[in-house]
Amino acid sequence: MCQHQPVCPTSDSADREAARLVAHHPEQGWSLLCNGVLLFEDTGELLPDGRVIAPRRALGTGQVVTAA
Repeated sequence: MCQHQPVCPTSDSADREAARLVAHHPEQGWSLLCNGVLLFEDTGELLPDGRVIAPRRALGTGQVVTAA
C-alpha cells in the first residue's frame, strides 16, 4: 500500500502511528495513515483488519490546584 521511501511501518508494527498521514479531519476527530490505520483524537485506533485499539491517553482528574 505504501509508496513512500523509506516505507511506512505496517499496521501490525509497534510503531504503526509513525506512518504518514493520508487524510486529516480534526473537525471530525480522526486521521487516516498510509498503512490504513484510523487514528482518533482520543488516541484510539481502528486497524485495517477491524481490530480496535482502545484509547490510552491519561484521563484528567478534574482537580484544580491553586497556590496559597
